[in-house]
Amino acid sequence: MSWLETELTRRLGCRYPVVQTAMGWVADANLVIGTTRGGGFGFLAAATLNTAQTRSEIEKIIAATGSRNFGLNFHMFQENAADCVDMAIEYGLKAVSYGRGPDAATVQRFKDAGVLCIPTVGAIKHALKAVQMGADMITIQGGEGGGHTGGVPSSILLPQVLDAVNVPVIAAGGFSTGRGLASALAAGACGIAMGTRFLMSQESPTPAQTLERYLKVTDPQQIRVTLAVDGMRHRMIENAFINRLEKASGLGRLLIALRSAWSWKQQTGMSSAHMLRTLLQVLKEEPEALSQTIMASNQPVLLQKSMQDGLPDEGILPSGQVAAAIDALASCETIIREIVEQADARLADLYQRSAQPRGQASRSAS
Repeated sequence: MSWLETELTRRLGCRYPVVQTAMGWVADANLVIGTTRGGGFGFLAAATLNTAQTRSEIEKIIAATGSRNFGLNFHMFQENAADCVDMAIEYGLKAVSYGRGPDAATVQRFKDAGVLCIPTVGAIKHALKAVQMGADMITIQGGEGGGHTGGVPSSILLPQVLDAVNVPVIAAGGFSTGRGLASALAAGACGIAMGTRFLMSQESPTPAQTLERYLKVTDPQQIRVTLAVDGMRHRMIENAFINRLEKASGLGRLLIALRSAWSWKQQTGMSSAHMLRTLLQVLKEEPEALSQTIMASNQPVLLQKSMQDGLPDEGILPSGQVAAAIDALASCETIIREIVEQADARLADLYQRSAQPRGQASRSAS
């Protein structure tokens, strides 16, 4: 399996080039532990955790795996973003991931501490910006991916970004099998990242009622993009809440957003001052994006309804289109093993065919 040894495995210290992405209320310590034991690389989602909870989860992973080869995901608009930065450095974690990235000074702090910066992007311009800001690796997510996603399919976005940047690229969006891993490696990626496939695993903390909704989806068209959550492209399983949100007026959406934001403030202990500072900053930088920012900031509450409370019709159900092709839950170890074995077989077959004389290879392929 020498072709499965890539820059991803070398830099992140995992056995296989398979990454478990961070998903709020889903990518907890147990999921990261399962991924790590299976030979992949997992990211702990800190966007839905306070500082004490994040520290506890980090220590739980280290104690269970004896390793610090996992990552921490956070957003800079979190009130405890600075704590997340400090903890990633303090514990010597292998990597951090993020969307809207930290400033250059924070990136330099990570570099000085040996913590790899691996932002996720959905467009070439964002990839170039991420590299300019000091990204060590980049995860590109094609439009097939779940949650916030771009409009360009992975099959188009991946080669574009590979041609545009000079850092290792991880492919995400539409991957759940060994065939997908083999195709990504053949294209030039250093590995794949998956969210939905790990969400639909035995280690996932997602309630049974919500997982049942995911398993029931068999038509990829039911996993569609909506702009109603925060004005940006958001791929999720269609449900009653999304239909209601899409039918609501602009004022109605804002009221829903404010109610959810206040609930999140009370739950996390976020100070009113921090909330006000965030809103004022948005008004200064992007005044037209105020309602979008409010919706984005209260996403944890919308996720909590489905991903923690087990009420799939009262929250949002972020999902990649691959959910329609998954009909059973498996352990992280089984998921990774089956992906690796299938990728190894596909790459070995490709190598054997390429080594044959042209005429013989054509007859074998037929």
